[in-house]
Amino acid sequence: MRNLIIAYRRFFVVVVHLVLWTVALSASLLLRFEFVVPRPILALAPKLLAITLVSRALVHWRLGLFHGLWRYSGARDLLSLLKAATLSSLVVASVWAFFQTGTFPRSVLVLDFAFSILIVGGLRFGIRTIREAVIQSGRPAPATGGRRRVLVLGAGDAGEMLMREIVRIYGHRYEPVGFLDDAPEKQKERIHGVPVIGVIDDVALLAKREHVDEILFAIPSMTGQEFRRVVELCRPTGASLRTLPGVDSLIDGRVTVSQLAEVAIEDLLGRAPVTLDTEAIRDFIRGRAVLVTGAGGSIGSELCKQICRYAPKKLILVEQAENNLFEIHRALVGEFRDVSTTPYVADICDSRRLEAIFEGERPAVVFHAAAHKHVPMMEENPGEAIKNNVFGTKKVADTAHRFGVEKFVMVSTDKAVNPTSVMGVSKRAAEIYVQALSQRSKTHFITVRFGNVLGSAGSVIPIFKEQIARGGPVTVTHPEMRRYFMTIPEACQLILQAGTMGRGGEIFLLDMGEPVKIVDLARDLIRLSGYAPDEDIAIRFSGVRPGEKLFEELTFDAEKAEKTRHPKIFVGMFRPHAWDSVERAFERLHALTDGSAPDRIRAAFRELVPEYHPPTAPARTVTDDAAKAAGPSPAMLDDEPSLGDERISATAL
Repeated sequence: MRNLIIAYRRFFVVVVHLVLWTVALSASLLLRFEFVVPRPILALAPKLLAITLVSRALVHWRLGLFHGLWRYSGARDLLSLLKAATLSSLVVASVWAFFQTGTFPRSVLVLDFAFSILIVGGLRFGIRTIREAVIQSGRPAPATGGRRRVLVLGAGDAGEMLMREIVRIYGHRYEPVGFLDDAPEKQKERIHGVPVIGVIDDVALLAKREHVDEILFAIPSMTGQEFRRVVELCRPTGASLRTLPGVDSLIDGRVTVSQLAEVAIEDLLGRAPVTLDTEAIRDFIRGRAVLVTGAGGSIGSELCKQICRYAPKKLILVEQAENNLFEIHRALVGEFRDVSTTPYVADICDSRRLEAIFEGERPAVVFHAAAHKHVPMMEENPGEAIKNNVFGTKKVADTAHRFGVEKFVMVSTDKAVNPTSVMGVSKRAAEIYVQALSQRSKTHFITVRFGNVLGSAGSVIPIFKEQIARGGPVTVTHPEMRRYFMTIPEACQLILQAGTMGRGGEIFLLDMGEPVKIVDLARDLIRLSGYAPDEDIAIRFSGVRPGEKLFEELTFDAEKAEKTRHPKIFVGMFRPHAWDSVERAFERLHALTDGSAPDRIRAAFRELVPEYHPPTAPARTVTDDAAKAAGPSPAMLDDEPSLGDERISATAL
């Protein structure tokens, strides 16, 4: 039935075009001869019409112009019409010159070319215009009563596309008052009828003068420093601030109103867009069975979404937390209907369960993103860090080795560098094991190490927001605490890219940019929430906790990070570890998984990881009575996840 409807529609579209081309040729003849066509010319008209209709129909069909929906006609359709009209007119002229021996005015063919474009294009764009007018008239006004007056920052391509959609579709909701742009040549120009009324530095004055309700940032390439400056300029206006995502997040470069979002802390960090070798990633993923451990966590779930974009043969989701697994599987099924996804509720510490999954699914690529990752929690429960981060990784890696997996990519953390915490040293121990195993296996074992990710569950940002919503104080461990940050999508993109490069045994280091002071992050978030830091919302320092460092590193002193073909990925040259010594160290650790002897656990870790320096006593370098009164600082700041969610389970980093 559906195919029949499509066939009828195609037939109707072709008939309409034939009628329009007949009208175009008739109008050309009438105009050329001032509405009195000589009989000899009139006698030739049917032959010319037949040649014209056949030629235009074949060319338009070949170019797919009978398949588009006219109500969505745009600039590309106009270019296609011009191309089709030009080609078909050349065909008509050639055929007519071959068959026609008498005289015939060539101006008729020129007029027919022009009329065919005007009439066909006019009908297409007329239908689109009528549809948009009907949509606009049928939409109710905003519940607040009137249209919101908006000011767009940026009169470039993104601003133009955004304004085009506002004018065409969202006129019932927004009343655009103008653009602001620093380019001198754009001043007082108009885009879609909306003027450029000034430069960005005048935003406060112009927003007040024009009674602006919302300011829309349409400069996706703006750096974090520039964004921060403009946000400060906009603050006195009291207007809502909304922005487009970065240029690397815009799908096919298209800009839509639906992409606008409230200005977030990620925008102020303003990391440069990631450039990917998408062909290499596609070759790495396409047609292969891919398994992701910790698939329900922040990193694991984003990895799953990005993997699905590269057409894997199937995606196997391994996750201990049932609810998280349900949510990511439901999201993938809804968004990627063509990708086969299989969810497994499984603990990576369960060897028999892993064997059954690998036996049934035979994955070619494994992304290992499951781990415990909260620093203070692992200090209190070191045995669980051994079970999950060390031996959970060992069991997944061993299973991948036995079943001949092509590539095994382990997600690690900057806390594994010169570790001071149980969480960090457990991840370093896992790195050492997969590196040692890579020397004995045909599987390419690869480690990707990076710092903190913004927006993951249980991270500092939602905790700060919760504290701000309560009226403060916002608690930070130390005024000099610094961390590297990147967004979850950026981290996952670089993990995939590093996976294409690895040949076995490497530790890839992601370029984390410049470290950020946590207290500056807190102040920015307070400002974005509409408050003044240290005035409306207080900031209190609670002191550095056991296992935390003021500043994280990405490489060991003994390692040398070398450049790769990707500007944001480096490879660390690691010290080799003898397999026998690794096995002996793991045997000692295995005897301590009950966690009953924390000192012995730390000593055993120290034997395997000499650079591990556990704290000798709880560290409270900031003594602030007000901070103590405010209670413990849950976000501080070494447990901003490099990797995953807040659950204390074998879930995604």
